[in-house]
Amino acid sequence: MDYAFQFGSVWAALPRLAEGARLTIMLSLATIGVGLVIGIVCALARTSHRAWLRWPASIYVEAIRNTPFLIQLFLIYFGLPSLGLRLDPVEAALIGMSINCGAYATEIVRAGIDAIPRGQLEAARALGFPVPSIVRHVVLFPALRAVFPALASQFILVMLGSAVVSTVSVEELTGVAHLIETENFRPFEVYLVVTAMYLAIAFSLKLIFAAIDRFYFQTRGHA
Repeated sequence: MDYAFQFGSVWAALPRLAEGARLTIMLSLATIGVGLVIGIVCALARTSHRAWLRWPASIYVEAIRNTPFLIQLFLIYFGLPSLGLRLDPVEAALIGMSINCGAYATEIVRAGIDAIPRGQLEAARALGFPVPSIVRHVVLFPALRAVFPALASQFILVMLGSAVVSTVSVEELTGVAHLIETENFRPFEVYLVVTAMYLAIAFSLKLIFAAIDRFYFQTRGHA
């Protein structure tokens, strides 16, 4: 193999890659926040005894989990303008990622809710706890504590999946890498550096989620 590695042009473009990484992180964090809220609300709806809450949430989850994210993104970015709603690439990416993340988070949180012993709920009702307190302390906290590792893994997948939004001209890390590669024609070097950046971001998120699990869920759960 006589390939000569040349990283000079990649190092020169590091500020642009760093800006792309910043957008990737910001998009991912915003998506995680919105997606978790969607997941909690829809998980409560899916476990409700009221059909008018349960069925819409079930349809949403099945529709999103059984169609490609890329098609969902194209529908938002290219389809909505036909209805008079035009979004810029970042807005479309955030909406698409949040809707997609929310569907997967719903099923994870629902699994945690289903794992709660029915006796705990009956005891809370017998003691006269108000419904908001039961939902917060007897349902959500134990459920989230049980499934947080799975949620953390899903959130890291959200960050990695953000590379797809480069297809609608979002200049996140992958989008910037593609632009740089078309300028310097050094794809191996560019994507090798980008791979290392994604690994660093994923490992950092993993440490953050582990800290949240340890100091919030585990410590508080055993307090």
